[in-house]
Amino acid sequence: MAALYLSLGTNLGDRQANLAAAVSLIGERVGTVQAKSSVIETEPWGFESSNRFLNMVVRVETGLKPLEVLHTTQEIEKKLGRSRKTVDGEYHDRIIDIDILLYDNLVMDTPELKIPHPFMYQRSFVTEPLAEIAPDLIKER
Repeated sequence: MAALYLSLGTNLGDRQANLAAAVSLIGERVGTVQAKSSVIETEPWGFESSNRFLNMVVRVETGLKPLEVLHTTQEIEKKLGRSRKTVDGEYHDRIIDIDILLYDNLVMDTPELKIPHPFMYQRSFVTEPLAEIAPDLIKER
C-alpha cells in the first residue's frame, strides 16, 4: 500500500458538497482516506474569476499504481461534472479538481503524470492544508 496525498479544489456550485462527494468517491475508488485537512477558501490561482475556491488535502492509503490513481481521479472529476481539464496552463472555473501531490517517495516525470506535483510548493492553497495533515512533508522540502 502507498501513501498518497491529493489536493482537492472547487469554485462552482455547492462547493462544500463538491468536496464531500469527491472525498467519498476517493474512499470508494482510490483507497482508504486516512486524513483530511481543514477546508480553506482562496482566490483563483493562474486565472481571474469572481468565484473563490474551497481547497483541501487528503491522505489516502492506496493499492493503485500512480497512473491508475490518475485515471480514477479523472473519472471522479467527470462523474461530478467536470467537463474540461487544464491544457497548456489555461486555467478556468471548475466543479472539482483533484491533483496528485505525492505518492510515497516516488519521483515520476512523464508527459501524462508528474510526481511530486510540479507546482505544489508554489501554491499556498496546497501547502497550508498539506502542512496541517503532514507537517513533516513540508519541513523536508
